[in-house]
Amino acid sequence: MRRTGLLPALVPMALLLMATPVRAEEPAPTAPPAFSPPMTWLARGTAQLQALDKVNARGTQFLVKVGQSATFGSLIITVKGCVVRAPDQPADAAAWLEIKDLKPNAPGFTGWMLRSDPSLSMLAHPIYDIRVTGCTG
Repeated sequence: MRRTGLLPALVPMALLLMATPVRAEEPAPTAPPAFSPPMTWLARGTAQLQALDKVNARGTQFLVKVGQSATFGSLIITVKGCVVRAPDQPADAAAWLEIKDLKPNAPGFTGWMLRSDPSLSMLAHPIYDIRVTGCTG
């Protein structure tokens, strides 16, 4: 009798994941990695961000040019890259952000944030919420 199911399909993926070395001591990347495929995303010069102070229910929208920083509460938000989907693709935007909190032991964030799915990659902070709403320029 032959057994069928998902397990045989998952075994090669598990072997691939086990074969990939992980180094915990690697520093966080300072430049955004390429978003692939390269022709699907177009670089823009300014990120549109929305910030929320969950304690005071105070929300703010602001623009930050790529390479510059903005502050919100105790956060310093640096935009390292901002891209939008090509016109022939479904509309979306993503920004490479480095977010640091001036308070000691507070969580930070480094990576791409997507407008269409903010929960995929987000700042996990007890007081603040930062979202990408678009890219311009």
